[in-house]
Amino acid sequence: MLRMKGLQDLIREKILILDGAMGTMIQSYHLTEEDFRGTRFQQVEGRQLKGNNDLLSLTRPDVILDIHRRYLAAGADIIETNTFSSQRISQADYGLEDISYELAYEGARLARQAVDELADGTCRFVAGAIGPTNKTCSMSPDVSNPAARDLTYDELYFAYEEQIKGLLDGGVDALLIETIFDTLNAKVAIDVATNAMEARNLELPIMLSVTVSDLAGRTLSGQTLEAFLGSICSYPIFSVGLNCSFGASQMKPYLKELGKKAPYYISAYPNAGLPNSMGEYDETAESMSPQIGEFIDEQLVNIVGGCCGTTEEFIRRYAEMARGKAPRKPVERPKDLWLSGLELLEVSPEVRFVNVGERCNVAGSRKFLRLIKEKNYEEALTIARKQVSDGALIIDVNMDDGLLDAQTEMVNFLNLIASEPDVARVPVMIDSSKWDVIVAGLKCMQGKCVVNSISLKNGEQEFLRHAREIKRFGAAVVVMCFDEVGQATTFERKIEIAERAYRLLVDKVGFNPLDIIFDPNILSIATGIEAHDNYAVDFIRATGWIKKHLPGAHISGGVSNLSFSFRGNNYIREAMHAVFLYHAINQGMDFGIVNPATKITYADIPSDHLRIIEDVVLNRKEGAAEALIELANEIKANEDARKAGGEVLGKTAEQHEEWRDFPVAKRLEYALRKGISEHLQADLTEALAQYPHAVDIIEGPLMDGMNEVGELFGAGKMFLPQVVKTARTMKQAVAILQPYIEMEKADDTYKAGKIILATVKGDVHDIGKNIVGVVMACNNYEVIDLGVMVPAEQIVKRAIAENADMIGLSGLITPSLEEMVNVALEMKKAQLEIPIMIGGATTSQLHVALKIAPVYGGPVVWMKDASQNALIAAKLLNKKERAVLKHNLDEKYAELRSGYEKEQQKIISLDEARKNKLDLFS
Repeated sequence: MLRMKGLQDLIREKILILDGAMGTMIQSYHLTEEDFRGTRFQQVEGRQLKGNNDLLSLTRPDVILDIHRRYLAAGADIIETNTFSSQRISQADYGLEDISYELAYEGARLARQAVDELADGTCRFVAGAIGPTNKTCSMSPDVSNPAARDLTYDELYFAYEEQIKGLLDGGVDALLIETIFDTLNAKVAIDVATNAMEARNLELPIMLSVTVSDLAGRTLSGQTLEAFLGSICSYPIFSVGLNCSFGASQMKPYLKELGKKAPYYISAYPNAGLPNSMGEYDETAESMSPQIGEFIDEQLVNIVGGCCGTTEEFIRRYAEMARGKAPRKPVERPKDLWLSGLELLEVSPEVRFVNVGERCNVAGSRKFLRLIKEKNYEEALTIARKQVSDGALIIDVNMDDGLLDAQTEMVNFLNLIASEPDVARVPVMIDSSKWDVIVAGLKCMQGKCVVNSISLKNGEQEFLRHAREIKRFGAAVVVMCFDEVGQATTFERKIEIAERAYRLLVDKVGFNPLDIIFDPNILSIATGIEAHDNYAVDFIRATGWIKKHLPGAHISGGVSNLSFSFRGNNYIREAMHAVFLYHAINQGMDFGIVNPATKITYADIPSDHLRIIEDVVLNRKEGAAEALIELANEIKANEDARKAGGEVLGKTAEQHEEWRDFPVAKRLEYALRKGISEHLQADLTEALAQYPHAVDIIEGPLMDGMNEVGELFGAGKMFLPQVVKTARTMKQAVAILQPYIEMEKADDTYKAGKIILATVKGDVHDIGKNIVGVVMACNNYEVIDLGVMVPAEQIVKRAIAENADMIGLSGLITPSLEEMVNVALEMKKAQLEIPIMIGGATTSQLHVALKIAPVYGGPVVWMKDASQNALIAAKLLNKKERAVLKHNLDEKYAELRSGYEKEQQKIISLDEARKNKLDLFS
């Protein structure tokens, strides 16, 4: 505890200096094979030991001590132990598996000795270096068998356990898990570290350092840096950083990205540049110091040091530059739940509702069960793939069947998912009633998963044991509202169990409330049993109560249970689900296990149907169930009549096909809102005969449809998966029109101007940007589309290289707003003043006025929709009109800022606002 406090106190006051490369320094001693063998390892035959640097802690401790002393003399505050490969997996290459503990212990002891012998009165620290091993838990070594693994969680746990015990016994002050290329390997190391320290009643800092594998900024196992943060956010982490892979200049953009979200201290120890063709490093201490100086001066780091190619001279210069400079201040811990696959899922208010795909569940899908029984995993994976493409943000996987080996099938399928980037990008919900299956699943996943589920049905002791194990793996948890008495069916029982479970998880286990997802039991209604009529209302009321009284907690449920009485009538079932979700989400329900391909939204339901269904769901009218049964029978009768070729009587779900009789513009709007692509080719061909230009169709009915989607989403009447589906339909429509647009283009030799388009870093949404590109191209602008996830530095660099006339920035999610500010700052730093156009669902004129325009010298224009871009661009490229537009914008932005400041002064406190909350169900 004293050592941790010392490091904690010092890092708040100054930038700490980490030492440089151990291997580079060892090379300078020109050691021979005999130095590595010493007197002890002469008997090891057939293997060259030179290069196994960790052995030198035993055979040439004088060399290792000398290196530690040199780094300390250069000004290092933290020195790393010579233990990067001191575990049995790496040592197996030399036939030395059994000396892993000794290597770790001696490596720690030597570093401890070097620090303890200092008499200069400074605080110096020893970090136990833990490398990633030379194997991965997340990827297959066999290209023909993607489910195969060279290394399991338990094998790696045993190896790390020996190493970490040796480091702790040898006296380290912190544990540094470094050069992380597979997050699952790192999670094993964290698991071992926390358990080993708890056994010794120690609490030392756990430091993490990632290495990205390419310019896409992902680890070798495919995770983005944001997803990596999501994976480790539930662990007690001291610092996170980057090392290896790149030199300082190449590392900087990723360091900035990490620093934006990481609620930890940030470390950076890059290589001495990129290795040259000979595998050597060309940067010198003199040439690299200014690059590190940028890290320091821009307050990007709390810890800085060197990796491959760096020596004590590098460290001496870094220490001099850091002296007296302010360290980075950690950002706040996330206020939203973070989950991750290869990408981060941030369950923020903007997401509104997380659709959990239900079809990879052998209990819920007969097709999936059949495919797993037949070992037809390739086709089973297509079900997972389709769920994600249909809009599922999480994939629920359940293998509980009496004829399956559930544990084996769970591990196999999760390993297969890891090989499918389109599926692996989303988090997984590991769903089982068997605890050994859940644990086996958790040991496969590098992302942050959700466990479904635990409950109090077998008492508190089992509940707490399971909860602690989930916390050990860094996962979130679904808590079913069951206890020793049974399932909660009433509002009172639901909130009683939820509150009891919440207190146990938060107060006794130390669970982050954000990682708790309650399932207050969605039960079937309209069953003919009066006691069931209020089940939906009780769930909705319990949702509101939990959100209000159990801060941070989330709500989920299996939505299909609600309509079980109407199985066989998909229209009625989907309409009931849409009504239920509309009301439940407004009370705070933020997860749901539903079919992502559902076609009916709240806004789609005819008013007479809606009245009947809401009467049932909200239990607001006696006899409502009978009315719904009558409606369902009428629909079924009409469906049967249609199938038989008979006359259709009354109202049916098939009447939704009446939209095919609308005028073509209205048909296109409807198709876009519903995400229906079957008739696009025919309708667009008809529209081409009515509109003067193909682009007019995009700017007219298609844009009208997209605007309606935006309004419905904002009102909570459509959910994100459905919005994604409409975006895909829009993309298909644009693709159909593209050849006609190309033919209609004016003289290609004339270009009105050149525009760079990009979806900013952190955002993968491009439909709006693509529409803008089409519109601008049709108006003779040269469009350079940089794609999605584009870093600010790349946008600026391309704008300068292309001599662009303007830049268009797009983003759909809230973090994009901050990144747009970053782009404007980078453009100003590059002394650019070309216009910036801002567009996307989360953007607004107020945000531009408050955040973007003030940091940039050139015009910044918020674009409400794509139809405005060409008109505004023409004004921006006319010197006279540009000056007038800039003046008017400046006045408008000043007015908006003034109004905003006055409004903020009038806003009451959050507590006061909550007292005024409308309660529909009290």
